Amino acid sequence: MNDEIAKLSPQGLWENFYKLTQIPRPSKKEGKAIDFIEEFGKSLGFTTIRDEVGNVIIRKPATPGYEDRMGVILQSHIDMVPQKNSDKVHNFETDPIETYIEDGWVTANGTTLGADNGIGVAAAMAVLQATDLEHGPVEALITMDEEAGMTGANGLKSGLLEGDILLNMDSEDEGELYVGCAGGSDANIKFNYTESEVPADSVAFRMAITGLKGGHSGLDINIGRGNANILMFRFIKYAVANLDARLASIDGGSLRNAIPREAFAVITVPAENADDFVESLEEFEDMYKAEFGNVEPNLSFTAEKSDLPATLIDELTQDDLINGVIAAPNGVMRMSTDMEGLVETSTNLAIVKSANGVIDVKCLMRSSVNTAIEELESKMESVFRLAGAEVSFGGQYPGWKPNMDSPILKTMQEVYNNKWGKVPEIKAIHAGLECGILGSAYPHWDMISFGPTIRYPHSPDEKVNIETVSLFWDYLVETLKNVPVKK
Repeated sequence: MNDEIAKLSPQGLWENFYKLTQIPRPSKKEGKAIDFIEEFGKSLGFTTIRDEVGNVIIRKPATPGYEDRMGVILQSHIDMVPQKNSDKVHNFETDPIETYIEDGWVTANGTTLGADNGIGVAAAMAVLQATDLEHGPVEALITMDEEAGMTGANGLKSGLLEGDILLNMDSEDEGELYVGCAGGSDANIKFNYTESEVPADSVAFRMAITGLKGGHSGLDINIGRGNANILMFRFIKYAVANLDARLASIDGGSLRNAIPREAFAVITVPAENADDFVESLEEFEDMYKAEFGNVEPNLSFTAEKSDLPATLIDELTQDDLINGVIAAPNGVMRMSTDMEGLVETSTNLAIVKSANGVIDVKCLMRSSVNTAIEELESKMESVFRLAGAEVSFGGQYPGWKPNMDSPILKTMQEVYNNKWGKVPEIKAIHAGLECGILGSAYPHWDMISFGPTIRYPHSPDEKVNIETVSLFWDYLVETLKNVPVKK
């Protein structure tokens, strides 16, 4: 049952998270959730501000005796990534998330859960509600549209917030403190095609690559999971070269920051090559399963005969598209030389879609080194311009440079060690936290990111560990109690 999670401990946090699961909040369509947060702040009697882009700021005064503490901003984003399995009937703009508990984790039925970053929002709400906590001045900053463009963070104006310390609650491993993150840039590639006739005596097939795990294009890029677009075009190139195949349409991936789990294409072949086509596709499926092994145990590559398409993508554009996708950089480009095990630079060939004479290809490039993003943009531009496409870049956001002398870092290390007898790991993350952008508007902020353990964000396998949510909450409460005095 959905409401089972509202009974978990800490109850205030889980009750708020349950309420969030009942409000549709996909990126760029999270208006109802923004309204909910604004009304929540007002209902508590606290100063509540909704800025011009839709971010909500709620101020809670210090508890008695803590008025001299540095002000803390509790920051999370309200939107969630809308991903579902192809066989799941769900409208992210109208339907609630169906949650359930399994083996100590909270997960969702065939869709993303929204723990990224709903757990952080729920924690901020619980702090605002609580009457038994000890803390200095607190502000909740709930940003919008983080997942699809960082619109809220980019639109936040300086001077609205009064605090000195930002606690970003959007990382996904309990016991780790994040002090830096990657910046990013979107590559927007466009092919214009003309519609050509279907050759006589052709047979059409609808191909589907499904069952891949997908995942977060930053956090999961180094796991070696399959990219549905890459796998689809590997076969399409073979079929065009060896079986006289022609491409009618392509629909691969759905979000720039999610590794594509599924890709679909309609293709035609001469009737005399139909049996060879089916046999070749089965061989490719076996080859893919051998390549990915246990990483992608549910990989499926199928083809079903379909009605002939009305038209095909012209042959020149088809070939240019194939060559561009096959040659495009994808995956991990470079590992960090400063932090062991950290991806420095990567790119995700996220979306390839054709419709109405246009084929859109979208990639999200990430790096903790700004010049490395520039180099990757240059490579992407060269590959696709050679293939005859239009190329532009947008959505750039800065990385967050670690400050190992951070006072709040020292405080949170001491708090964790005093409470659990060990020091938390200090890390940077190969994902686009909002800290880099927010810090450019408020350069005096001392920033840390932390959170409970979440697995497989941006995919229908997303889940959050119940025990670590309790640990995360206790850590947050103790940190607020020990925030340094203003100097």
